[in-house]
Amino acid sequence: MVIILYIICAIPLNAQITADSIPNKESAKKDKKYQAKAPQTKPFGSAAFEKSDKTILRWLGMGGFFINSRGTTMMIDPLLKGFDMPVMIEYPITTEDVPSLDAVLVTHADNDHYSVPTTKDLSGVTKAYHSTIYVDSLMINNGLPSHGHNIGDSFKVGTTTIKMIPVDHAWQNAYPGTSDRQFKDEDSCGFWIETPDGTIWATGDSRLMPEHLEMPTPDAILFDFSDSEWHFTFEGAVKLANTYPNTILLLNHWGSVDAPDFPPFNADPKMLYEVVDNPERIIVLAPGEPFKLKRLKKP
Repeated sequence: MVIILYIICAIPLNAQITADSIPNKESAKKDKKYQAKAPQTKPFGSAAFEKSDKTILRWLGMGGFFINSRGTTMMIDPLLKGFDMPVMIEYPITTEDVPSLDAVLVTHADNDHYSVPTTKDLSGVTKAYHSTIYVDSLMINNGLPSHGHNIGDSFKVGTTTIKMIPVDHAWQNAYPGTSDRQFKDEDSCGFWIETPDGTIWATGDSRLMPEHLEMPTPDAILFDFSDSEWHFTFEGAVKLANTYPNTILLLNHWGSVDAPDFPPFNADPKMLYEVVDNPERIIVLAPGEPFKLKRLKKP
């Protein structure tokens, strides 16, 4: 079983020392750094999986989303159990309470996106898993009904059409000893999801690429919000947001993990409002909170 743990190799040893893991909690509370935390979780159950005449998105916490597009159900990068760092949120649904999924989409192999415990638990109710060629090989080794795709490929899941979008996230090569494997950019991806009710761009984890600034205008972006050199960075996130000034921004990759010294998990949505055009389109969802997708009004 292969699980890529960039957390262990990329953070200082004291980064996981928090108020939850130090015996003297009163002292730790005084010294603990500020972290923006997600709003209180809004649990959901089987009713969220029923067929309807709309497309509803729910943030799962971390980098994950659940999408129900007129009865086509999928999860992107679900992490619902078994993470190896302390978590600040309650998960909005357990793997045991998921009744069925048409697909699970995985952007890359880091264990906050490809959660082996989560995906294995969901295998009995999931029709298919989709990812890059590399991640597909890992999922097949774990006995999952997986399909691998090249960047630029498209495939259908129920009422949706999904295209593989390029990213730049081969961080492992910058840290000798992390892996015996030489990673490629095409080992990770984003997803462009065409639904009957609008277009969703799941960016995945990535440094900002020129291609990201030349996309058709999406109706919503599952917005990787993280001030990290292997993500968009804060400045890059603002640049991306303002390239599509009317697109809804559904923030993720923040407010979920108790790791105050680790930038990938510690962006603060409050910092966006004064630098993003049309800031009313910044959507700070609670885990599990529903959001209805709508097409942008054309000028």
